[in-house]
Amino acid sequence: MNILELQHLKKYFATQKAVDDISMVIPKGNIFGLLGPNGAGKTTLIRMITGIFYPDSGSITLKGKAFDPENDARLIGYMPEERGLYKKMKIGEQALYLAQLKGLKKAEAIVKIRDWFKRLEMESWWNKKVEDLSKGMGQKLQFVITVLHEPDLIILDEPFSGLDPVNANLIKDEIYRLAQNGTSIIFSTHRMEQVEEICNNIVLVNKGKKILDGSVAEVKQGFKENLFSIQIENIPDQITANIFDVVEKKEQQIIVKIREGYKPNDVLSHFINNGSSIIAFNEILPSLNDIFIRLVEGTPTARQFEKTTL
Repeated sequence: MNILELQHLKKYFATQKAVDDISMVIPKGNIFGLLGPNGAGKTTLIRMITGIFYPDSGSITLKGKAFDPENDARLIGYMPEERGLYKKMKIGEQALYLAQLKGLKKAEAIVKIRDWFKRLEMESWWNKKVEDLSKGMGQKLQFVITVLHEPDLIILDEPFSGLDPVNANLIKDEIYRLAQNGTSIIFSTHRMEQVEEICNNIVLVNKGKKILDGSVAEVKQGFKENLFSIQIENIPDQITANIFDVVEKKEQQIIVKIREGYKPNDVLSHFINNGSSIIAFNEILPSLNDIFIRLVEGTPTARQFEKTTL
């Protein structure tokens, strides 16, 4: 089942095409990465999904029905990059107030808040004021407020900003748990290593258009360049072969690029037949950060991949 479907969404501001004919599908229980450089259209897209902006054309379907911002807002939890907390309020009171705005009864909200505060090691915070929180502590509070009413779709914009590694792992574990329980999560960030680690699928937008859509594994496979790392005992001084080109050579490791028409087994056979003892042999896949840069800069590899995926 798909929790969210976007069909040909467009949003213009004067002559600027902020979102230009974007379609995508988010399955139930999926952690979905929304990527793009500054000004790519990510924020406008999120604001249409949350009902803050209305699209100029196109459609949004939430849980199989046409999205109605007035009635469906409670099905969505949105944690924006810009913080929206009341600085003078006590943390417990603020969480309770916002939970009730989302439709929770007071007694139910208190139970859920205390449970989440325990999960994220915030039990002693109830009577602290928001203005006394560090940026990382504020992030944890914002996350709790976002997920407290158990929405079907959660949108997290740079959720790990300001968090130390221990607290980032706490939030990460909860994101995994929510997804396993069927919650769909849109994860927007500039940190490619986080996307690579957390997300099942990604969409990359640039200049208002979708330029890449697929699973993380599919995307990495689509951009691979036949590069392999080989660890060998006693690497020979001279390595020549018509099967591959040597890209880099270290003390016990070489990186080769296999030429068209040949396979990894051909490379292994070459070294074995020449008396080399192979310790390890691994394919080198590009990082999402490398792919992101290639696509945004419009390299030939990126343009060729676009034609096969869009």
